[in-house]
Amino acid sequence: MSVESPRSWRPHATHAALRRRAALVARLRDFFASRAVLEVETPILSAAGVGDPQIESLSTRVRGLPGTSYLSTSPEFPMKRLLASGVGDIYQLCKVFRDGEIGRWHNPEFTLLEWYRLGFDDTALMSEVDALVRELLAPERVLAPAQRLTYAESIRRHAGVDPERSTDTELDRAAESHGIACQATLDRDAKLDLLMGFVVGPKLGAEGPCFICDYPASQASLARLKPGSPRVAARFELYLDGIELANGFHELTDAAEQRRRFLRDLATRRERGQHQPPIDEHLLSALAAGLPDCAGVALGFDRLVAIALKAERLSDAMAFTIDNA
Repeated sequence: MSVESPRSWRPHATHAALRRRAALVARLRDFFASRAVLEVETPILSAAGVGDPQIESLSTRVRGLPGTSYLSTSPEFPMKRLLASGVGDIYQLCKVFRDGEIGRWHNPEFTLLEWYRLGFDDTALMSEVDALVRELLAPERVLAPAQRLTYAESIRRHAGVDPERSTDTELDRAAESHGIACQATLDRDAKLDLLMGFVVGPKLGAEGPCFICDYPASQASLARLKPGSPRVAARFELYLDGIELANGFHELTDAAEQRRRFLRDLATRRERGQHQPPIDEHLLSALAAGLPDCAGVALGFDRLVAIALKAERLSDAMAFTIDNA
């Protein structure tokens, strides 16, 4: 018979940390209220799962309903349905769930802050994300001016390889030169993800916010594309203290193109032997009805709290994590 740890029932975060977290929630609500951004709630359960090959949904069965129900990995799709209905600028602070994400900076259940701004593009939204982060971390921390690097520039600078021109073999060698050994068979995007996650990302945002923008078109199924060659997406990520904090887009509004991208993602999942979730037809109908020009971003709130606390791990910013939930 196993003996339960005498502290296993206790919260991970200290009471002081929980009070700081609550204060940050109040301040972010003040931030959005001052900008007339409406707080909303959307369902955690959905009949459609996420098709992104990099994310796995958690699922359950609901008595009385046919098929599988999926726990939300992001409130993005129902929030876009609200936008298409004409509700205007909106934000949400909510619990989301992603399977297999356990580690120092990951928990399968976490809190996401997501918001959408009408008439914004990715450049304008980066400025607002920067303003929010500064508001929440002040006055304890004064951040240096935000840096903006393209995806290609960041990998060239910090991983020593050109993501646009290098061969797959050269990407493998770059990973090996930084001590990364991967036995799995990876496609090109997965190899680039490996470099970004383990080599580039940890070097970003030491003094202030660092935005990585203009991601490869193949890595942004929900963002519109920018003109030029090679084609890049109007997508950005925010890093601070080497931690990925946010992921944003100038949103794609074309329903037919979105369906094509969903089908492409499902084809990738099929090739990798991953689960095939149903496509969210409600979202596609909303896009067909007319999603207004907007930009949106999702920010990992637990990670931002951890940065505010100068914590060494995500669990220090959360009352309970999966190991003692």
